Amino acid sequence: MSRAPRVAVFDYESGNVHSAVKALVAAGADAVLTRDRAEAMEADGLVVPGVGAFAAVRDALRAHGGDEIIGRRLAGGRPVLGICVGMQVLFERGVERGQDAEGLGEWPGAVTELNAPVLPHMGWNTVAPGDDSILFDGLEDERFYFVHSYAAQKWELDVIPPFPQPVLTWTTYGDPFLAAVENGPLSATQFHPEKSGEAGIRLLRNWTRSL
Repeated sequence: MSRAPRVAVFDYESGNVHSAVKALVAAGADAVLTRDRAEAMEADGLVVPGVGAFAAVRDALRAHGGDEIIGRRLAGGRPVLGICVGMQVLFERGVERGQDAEGLGEWPGAVTELNAPVLPHMGWNTVAPGDDSILFDGLEDERFYFVHSYAAQKWELDVIPPFPQPVLTWTTYGDPFLAAVENGPLSATQFHPEKSGEAGIRLLRNWTRSL
């Protein structure tokens, strides 16, 4: 019998961490909440949750060495999954309430306010997965739980063959925005799989099985 994948949920004091651990365990992972550098580096997968303002999440990540851990894991092809603001800070910049903050720069482009009549975007929404998605395999018609006012609304990374094209999943609230990205070892969701019921558990199971 094969062992369950070891998944480290990075604890840098940015909310919803315990629910993420519980959801990963339900998805079949051997999940642990940690801020230990070695454990975060050596796990089969690393989950980076995030709740709050872009700049505050970025600062907390940096204060706990999370930016370096993410960068080193990705350089070695080791999987990372960002959730909500944990997805947003992977982009170059975040613009919130007039503040233009530097992100981790794993992807080009900016996270900006949604163009919608009511903010935040809070509740269940459908998504349109890209072709050959691993995360959304068998989940193409499911709904997921969102709570946010900002998102990446453009994809600006130009990937040149032979490197594989990223799988982009879009959703619409006002205008279209990125609900998820699968880009080699780096994946991320704007919604909260840990708050998305059985569909979220199945998505996390798809990710953990890919480890």
